[in-house]
Amino acid sequence: MNELLRREQSEELFEEVANYFSLLCEPTRLKILNSVCKGEKSVGEIVTAVDSTQANISRQINLLYRGKILARRKEGTQVFYRIDDEKTLKMCQSVCRQIADRLGIEGDLMAI
Repeated sequence: MNELLRREQSEELFEEVANYFSLLCEPTRLKILNSVCKGEKSVGEIVTAVDSTQANISRQINLLYRGKILARRKEGTQVFYRIDDEKTLKMCQSVCRQIADRLGIEGDLMAI
């Protein structure tokens, strides 16, 4: 019985881990995280920073928000987003630095 429970729990765990990483596997979402890593930004500011369409950014932000990676607050008609999961931010920073080193990219290219 205990073995079956552990197997079911590990299946659930691996499913959730795969879902989590699927949120981070899209370059536009990483650009959005890069955009807000140093502080809260409005959707318009994120659109400008990422250089994409409002519709695409809104769709990607919504996925990050539902995944609890971003938090939001409304002020009038504007919506502002910020990092809600510092552990995800630190992991992204670490991976970006590692890949930048591997590619020979110097400097603080990625704020995340």
